[in-house]
Amino acid sequence: MSAPAAKVLDVLPEHAVDTVWDILAAAAVDPWGFRQFDIDDEEGEDVCYAAVGQLSVTFWINRPLRSLTVLNIVWLG
Repeated sequence: MSAPAAKVLDVLPEHAVDTVWDILAAAAVDPWGFRQFDIDDEEGEDVCYAAVGQLSVTFWINRPLRSLTVLNIVWLG
């Protein structure tokens, strides 16, 4: 998780934190099940965006390490 995303996660209400972890659990199972962040970027297919209600999570799929990195969390609450 990026440092800016971790800072946001620290101040979110508990139910929003639970939702972030639920999104990441789903992304771990099927990372490309979420839409690409910028569909016009042919080389950006590994940066995905998930939104649930007032919460959005942007993550990068690190293929070589087979892991996800959370780039940004936005909470409109």
